[in-house]
Amino acid sequence: MKKPKPSLHVKLPFKRRPVIDEVVHETTSGGIVFRRNHGVLEILLMKDAKDRWTIPKGHVEPGEEPGATAEREIREETGLQDMEVLIWLGKVNFRYRRAHTLVLMTMHIWLVEAQGDTDKLSPEEWLSDIKWLPAMEAVDKIAYDDIGKLILLGMKKIRKNEV
Repeated sequence: MKKPKPSLHVKLPFKRRPVIDEVVHETTSGGIVFRRNHGVLEILLMKDAKDRWTIPKGHVEPGEEPGATAEREIREETGLQDMEVLIWLGKVNFRYRRAHTLVLMTMHIWLVEAQGDTDKLSPEEWLSDIKWLPAMEAVDKIAYDDIGKLILLGMKKIRKNEV
């Protein structure tokens, strides 16, 4: 008895996504915030609305410089008030869908040193967690590989006293 030939046309059970009606470009800026705590380099991470560890960041307002955006967003999202924006580490480009829109995002990332009372944090309500983590643990926990690479670059610059 012959085996039946497999069909080349297999219907898969999936939903069609809506057609993309527009493409928009958006720019955000954020900071890899660090401190030295009893000789240990720590990075400030927070859990976003999707329960993923990330850095403080947000949209650049019209007329605002990306470095100023990073500082403003850090203040708003974490409550940390005293900081110094040191250097621009790079940018991350990615895209995502928002209903019928394709968003092309450019995120500028800065290295920011926390100063003053770095334990005094008051995160925005939508954040599920915020904490200082040893730098290598932060690299392991960060949900976005490109940001993790920039954390490593920042750590290298700190170690070499380039900031």
